[in-house]
Amino acid sequence: MTGEFPAHLCQLDNGLTVIHQQVPAASTVTVDVWVKAGAIAEPEPWSGMAHFLEHMIFKGTDWMPPGLFDQIIENQGGATNAATSHDYAHYFINTTASRLVDTLPCLSDLLLYAAIPDDEFERERDVVLEEIRQSQDDPDCLGFQSLMEAVYQCHPYGRPVLGDAVGLMLQTPDEMRHFHQAHYQPDKMTVVVVGDVALEPTLELVNRAFSRFVTPPQFPLVQAEAEPPMTDIRHQELYLPRLEQSRLLMAWVGPGVEQLHDAYGLDLLAVVLAGGRTSRLVRELREERQLVQDIASSFSLQRDSSLFTIAAWLEPDHLGAVEAIIGDRLAELAATPISEAELKRYQRLLCNDYAFSTETSSQLAGLYGYYNTIAQAKLSVNYPQQIQSLQAEELQHLASRYLSPVRYAATVLKPA
Repeated sequence: MTGEFPAHLCQLDNGLTVIHQQVPAASTVTVDVWVKAGAIAEPEPWSGMAHFLEHMIFKGTDWMPPGLFDQIIENQGGATNAATSHDYAHYFINTTASRLVDTLPCLSDLLLYAAIPDDEFERERDVVLEEIRQSQDDPDCLGFQSLMEAVYQCHPYGRPVLGDAVGLMLQTPDEMRHFHQAHYQPDKMTVVVVGDVALEPTLELVNRAFSRFVTPPQFPLVQAEAEPPMTDIRHQELYLPRLEQSRLLMAWVGPGVEQLHDAYGLDLLAVVLAGGRTSRLVRELREERQLVQDIASSFSLQRDSSLFTIAAWLEPDHLGAVEAIIGDRLAELAATPISEAELKRYQRLLCNDYAFSTETSSQLAGLYGYYNTIAQAKLSVNYPQQIQSLQAEELQHLASRYLSPVRYAATVLKPA
């Protein structure tokens, strides 16, 4: 069951993938460039380099000094930003259609010819080190990273995207230039353009702007080690100063993009469990029994394997009871199909969320780029149909297969 992909997708002669969708009357045009150069592409000694490189991309080229790109975009009335995760790095600009011819080539220059100056490298490293320090002072960041390390003990998804301070201090500008030239290549890049711009001039512009890539150096292929299934409960406790309330974080490994239908089923189970006031865990643990201040569940789709999490904010005395109740409710999901009314309610909720998240040019560009980086862009439009096709018995089977009450990771945060 598939939907019709509304965008034009093509591959240039050099291997670069281009996705274009004309949205008449759109107020802005979004250019979003996605690169398969996230944290899982790093050799282990270079942990954190993908994110650090994201910072250094904006430090200019041999002919574009630091700060000039931002000045050009702002003077044209646009905005720009970037992000890095395990599976990707991406860089985007929002501008007007009339300014696209001036702004897109500037972005391509940064991405293809980043100079990574030695002096800027040293200055920006201090900025990233401060990011790392702040993340280690943030209970939510600290707890989530500890949970990831418990879940992924072999796969690089367990490593922090920011890296660590010790490793970052050992990295050199030459190493980063090597990483950049190896990974910022056309076969690893997707350029998405969405807005009120026609196809042919957009393709011509992208073709000119992304035509001259540097020759990639020899670089070791990083093979992500498969994560063995969990065989028991991996439990850990952290005692943190200045923490006012305990947190219970629980996680299960779900399927990656090779099993998208199963992944979407777990997305649906996440809202059944804790996706709003009437969801099972919220209603019982927060509204009726008042054992938690709040509880939420989420499913995060990733390329190799995905993450299903439940997080609760509660008093320390309730930790054991709440974890046990969650386990019991997971066992019930695996034993008894959910009702038809419940199924329809949450299918409608997710389909509405999808509709609201695909309204703007920037939202569409992000959706297409993300899917094309971890899977295929055309799969991005199938989500509503896939959600609507799920049956109660399928969800029961998925709960039994993936959400075991005796095989998961749990991180507990307590006030010191």
